[in-house]
Amino acid sequence: MRGNLPGPRALLRRLREAMAEPVGAQQRLDKITVLIAANMVAEVCSIYVLRGGDTLELFATEGLKREAVHATRLKVGEGLVGTIASEAEPLNLTEAQDHPAFAYRPETGEEAYHSFLGVPILRGGDTLGVLVVQNRARRIYSEEEVEALQTIAMLVAEMVASGEPGAEDGGTDSEDAAKPLHLDGVVLSEGIGLGHAVMHEPKIVVTNLISDDIDTETQRLNEGIESLRAWIDRMLTSGDVARAGDHRDVLEAYRMLAYDRGWARRIREAVATGLTAEAGVERVQSDARARMMRQTDPYMRERLHDLDDLSNRLLRILVGRTVTAAASELPRDAIIIARNMGPAELLDYDGTRLRGLILEEGGPSSHVAIVARALGIATVGQVEGIVEAVEAGDAVVVDGESGEVHVRPLADVESAYVDKVRFRARRQAQYKALQDTPAVSSDGEEVSLFINAGLVVEMPHLTESGAAGIGLYRTEFQFLLAATFPRMREQEKVYRAVLDAADGKPVVFRSLDVGGDKVMPFLRHAHEENPALGWRAIRMALDRPALLRAQVRALLHAAAGRELSLMFPMVSEVGEFQRARAIVDRELKHLDRFGHPRPRSIRLGAMIEVPSLMWQLDSLLDKADFVSVGSNDLLQFTWACDRSNARMAGRFDTLNPAVLRMLAQIVEAAGKHGKPLTLCGEMAGRPLEAMALLGIGFRSISMAPASIGPVKAMLLKLDIGKLKDFLTPLLTSESSSLRGELREFARQHKVPV
Repeated sequence: MRGNLPGPRALLRRLREAMAEPVGAQQRLDKITVLIAANMVAEVCSIYVLRGGDTLELFATEGLKREAVHATRLKVGEGLVGTIASEAEPLNLTEAQDHPAFAYRPETGEEAYHSFLGVPILRGGDTLGVLVVQNRARRIYSEEEVEALQTIAMLVAEMVASGEPGAEDGGTDSEDAAKPLHLDGVVLSEGIGLGHAVMHEPKIVVTNLISDDIDTETQRLNEGIESLRAWIDRMLTSGDVARAGDHRDVLEAYRMLAYDRGWARRIREAVATGLTAEAGVERVQSDARARMMRQTDPYMRERLHDLDDLSNRLLRILVGRTVTAAASELPRDAIIIARNMGPAELLDYDGTRLRGLILEEGGPSSHVAIVARALGIATVGQVEGIVEAVEAGDAVVVDGESGEVHVRPLADVESAYVDKVRFRARRQAQYKALQDTPAVSSDGEEVSLFINAGLVVEMPHLTESGAAGIGLYRTEFQFLLAATFPRMREQEKVYRAVLDAADGKPVVFRSLDVGGDKVMPFLRHAHEENPALGWRAIRMALDRPALLRAQVRALLHAAAGRELSLMFPMVSEVGEFQRARAIVDRELKHLDRFGHPRPRSIRLGAMIEVPSLMWQLDSLLDKADFVSVGSNDLLQFTWACDRSNARMAGRFDTLNPAVLRMLAQIVEAAGKHGKPLTLCGEMAGRPLEAMALLGIGFRSISMAPASIGPVKAMLLKLDIGKLKDFLTPLLTSESSSLRGELREFARQHKVPV
C-alpha cells in the first residue's frame, strides 16, 4: 500500500464486513470493487469470474463503463485477463496497451487507463477468476501492492467458490449426493475393490481468513512449522521407517521441503498481509498448485504431491488435527479417497482392511502407485472430482482392470461386481493351491517362472507366488523415492535385504534404469522431446560412471559369498555392454585390493530392448553371460509406437507373427551360444502371450507376482510339443495377429488362457 493509506489488514476487515452484509451477490461484488479501488488508490477495480470452464466474464467494476458488466467476455488465454487466468501468475504492467496480449474491448472504456495489475483468483490451485486494478498514470505497482492484491483475491475466491456469483444458473441439486455416479480414471494397480469410502484427509476448511494480530499468527505459524519438522525428524529415526528402507527416502524428500527457507518465508509474507496462519498456508499452497499443475515435467508434478502433503500436514497441525484417517478405526472394507497421497502415508494404513485406493491425481509412475502395486491394492488414479463427489461411508467400487469407479452404485452394478470378486477369489484360491506344484508342461518341459520386483516390501510375493526367483529386480525404485543420491552403504543395505529375503533363490538385478519418465529428484537434466529415446539407462550410466560404480560396488558388497546376477538396460550396441563390464571388473579389483570378500560367482547380462541388437546377437551372446528380453520397450521401439499413448493402445498386437519371428530369432541365437535367456515384460504375464512364448522356445519368463498363478495353470495343461508344431508354420503368416489361432488351439486342447 502507498502513502497514508490503511494497511492491508484494515482493507481485509472492511471486505469481510462487506461480504457479511445481507445483500445480493451483485451488490456485494460492486461494493468490494469500490473498497479495493479506494484503498489501493486505483481508478479502476474489476472482477472477472470464470464461467463454463473457459470464459471470463466481467462481473463487477469500479471505473469501467457499467454497461460492460456481464457483457464483456474473454476466453482463457485471450487478452491480459485471459493470460493471467491461463498462466495463474500476476501481471504488472506500466503500459497495458503495449503488451502483445492486450485485447481492446471498446464497451469498457479502458483505453484511458495505462498501468495495469492483475492477479488470478485462486482456490486449491484452480483459477476461479481474475482481479484487476488500473490507473491512468503510467506506474509500476510495488511488490507490497501485488502481495496485497493476491491476499484480497483469496478472500474474493471464497465468495466466488461459494457459488454466489452466477447463482441464477442454479446450484447443485441436494439430491445429487444420493445419486449413483460413474467416473473414469487410469489404472495404477490391478484388482477389484468393493467397500465404503474413507476420506484420507477429512477436509480442513479454513473459515477464518483474516487475522486480528499478525504477531500472534506469525508465532502460531512458526510453532506449527517447527512441529512439522520435528514430526518428520522423529519419523526418520523410528524403527518402522528404518525397516521399510525404500520409504525412508520419501520422508527425506519431505524433510528437504519442510526445511526449505523459501517455502516458510512465502507463508510468513502471506501472514504479514493480514491472513491467519492457516489462510497463509492455504494461499501459498494454492499459488504453488496453480503453477505446478501447469508443468509437464514429471519431476515437478511429483514435487507437487510432496508439497501438497506437507502443506496439508501443516494445516492439520495448526487446527489441532494431526492425523489422517489411517489413525482412525477403519471399516473392514475401506476404500481410501484422496486428492493425492505420499507413499509413506499409504503404509500407515492397516493393509488387512484396505480394499482399494482412488486418487484425484497420481499417474502410473507416481511413488504411491509403485507402493500400491507392491501391496496389491486395487488403485485408480486421475479420477477428476472424486474428493468432492464422495462422502465418507458411501458405497464405492474400484475397478483396477478397466479404470472405472462407481460411487453409490445401483444394486445390479454392485451385484455384478460382487460376482466378479467372488470369481477372482475362487480363481486365486486355485492358483494358490498350485504354489508348490513344479512348473512343468503336460509333455514334461520344465519352465522357470520368475517374478518382477523393485521394492523390499514386495519380497514376500516370492514365497507366496511359488516363483523360481526374481527375474528382474528394478533397482531404480530406491533412487526414484530418494531425495538425495542413496549412499553406497544405503544401497548395499537394500540389496542385501533382497538377497536375504530371496533365501537362495536366484535374483537378477537390473542396473539403474532412469531417465525418460523416471526422473531422479536430485539429478536434473535438460528437457528432451523424446525422453524414451533419449538420455536414459545405460547411456546415462556410462556418461556418469560414478553412478554406476557406486551401484556396482554396493551390489558386490551385498552379494559377498553369494551369486550376483546383474544386467544392463537399454544396450544399443555391444560396445556399451563391454564398457559396463569394464566398470564391474574395475570394482572387483577394488574389492581385492582392500581384502573384501567377493561374490561366489558373478554373471553379467544385457537386456535386449533396442532393435539394433538384433543384428549384433552373435557378438553380444559371445560376451554376455546371459540375456533378458525387455518386451515392453523392444516392441515399443520395433513398432515406433509409444506404449503410453492411449490412441495407439491396441493398434499393434504383441502376437503379430513378425514379433514372434523376431523373438524366435533371439531364442535360436541364445541356444546356439548356450546362454540363458529370459523374457520379462507384460507379455510374460498374460497366459495367451506366455503360451506363445513357450511355443517359440522360451523356457524362462518373468512377470508380475499376481500373474504366476494364471500362467502356471496354463502351463500345466499345455503340450508344448504340439503347440510348437502348430505355431511354427504360422510364423510366416502375413496376418496382423495370431491371437485368434492361438485361442482356438487353447480351446481345442483345454488350455486355460
